[in-house]
Amino acid sequence: MKKVFLMIAAALVGMSAMAQVQFGAKVGFDMTNFWGEDTPHGMKPSYQAGLMMEYKFTDKFAIAPEVVFAAQGGKFGAVKSFLGIDPSKYGMKDVDVTYNTNYINVPVMLKFYATNDFAIDFGPQVGFNVYSKATAGSGKDSETVNLKDYTKTVDFGLGLGATYSLTENAFVQARYTLGLTKVFDGKGDVKNGNIQVAFGWKF
Repeated sequence: MKKVFLMIAAALVGMSAMAQVQFGAKVGFDMTNFWGEDTPHGMKPSYQAGLMMEYKFTDKFAIAPEVVFAAQGGKFGAVKSFLGIDPSKYGMKDVDVTYNTNYINVPVMLKFYATNDFAIDFGPQVGFNVYSKATAGSGKDSETVNLKDYTKTVDFGLGLGATYSLTENAFVQARYTLGLTKVFDGKGDVKNGNIQVAFGWKF
């Protein structure tokens, strides 16, 4: 029994010795949309920025939590009233409607390092809505509606992507996050989707 305990203790010490903890920041370009049975799939250019940590507990595996502000939502031509926007009310027809649903996202990614510089990332994400509005039209011929009361506070999703280390500190990252939670209360099957390309720096 003592030998088993010593072997386990030695393994844990070895893992701790190999472990690396790094902090960093990242900023990126996103293409976001809503998906589901009750919405078109128009894409909206957006952005993200935030902080990250990576805990590499073996040569191949790491855990990387992040805290990121992400401007999300969707953009598409309005063919009928949807979530508080009715273009015909303002004499507008076939105009774009832009939905801005911004979040503080907290993804926790499990990273598998296929090589020293390339990792496959997968993990859950929880998002907290901080801003939710919709705008129909543009310029003077536009109308904005606050959707905060219709938007769920918490959003859950799954992310899958990859990270490539350019140098010891710099990296590029690509990821798709699939929303699993309906974005709006009582407004049909509408979920978030987010394609991300980011550049980051580890301190």
